[in-house]
Amino acid sequence: IREEYLLTGPLEPTNRPYAIAKIAGIEMCWSYNRQYGTRYLCAMPTNLYGPGDNYDLQMSHVLPALMRKFHEGKLRNERTVTVWGTGKPRREFLHSDDMAEACIHLLENSAAVQSRLGPERAPLVNVGCGEDQTIAELAAEVRQAVGSSAEIVYDRAKPDGTLQKLLDIALVRSFGWQPRIGLAEGLRLTYESFVNK
Repeated sequence: IREEYLLTGPLEPTNRPYAIAKIAGIEMCWSYNRQYGTRYLCAMPTNLYGPGDNYDLQMSHVLPALMRKFHEGKLRNERTVTVWGTGKPRREFLHSDDMAEACIHLLENSAAVQSRLGPERAPLVNVGCGEDQTIAELAAEVRQAVGSSAEIVYDRAKPDGTLQKLLDIALVRSFGWQPRIGLAEGLRLTYESFVNK
């Protein structure tokens, strides 16, 4: 997904309220930049995870929910852990420390980023890792990080959502930023934080 694809097609139905709120913020910053000469940038993150995440099974995102499910299953010696959907959708994940560093990097290079974007383009910069995996692959990695041996079963009655969400991060990379925490290391750090909270 490239930055300029914003608003070029219909919004995914299960994501509409969240997407509309983000779009409103981007449009506001863009308007201020044009009207008042501000230099607001909007960092568009992929799925974030890390210490201090929300692990509530009803309100959390997929990665922290999986971490909690595998952890609790391990404590109860459960043989299976249930994952919503088919496991086929692809998602991209970025550690929260990498996101923080990307924001600082964009602030330090704001003038150059604004110059490249120009006034006719939304002040939007994708921030991700540039790689994705299936939910099934993610579940297997979370299971390994937690140290669980549970079998993964899929609840196909639950929705999959969008089949793929992978950001094109060429723009932020062109300004010298790269993520530094790989998924396996990030999961290990996040799980350590989860069990020690």
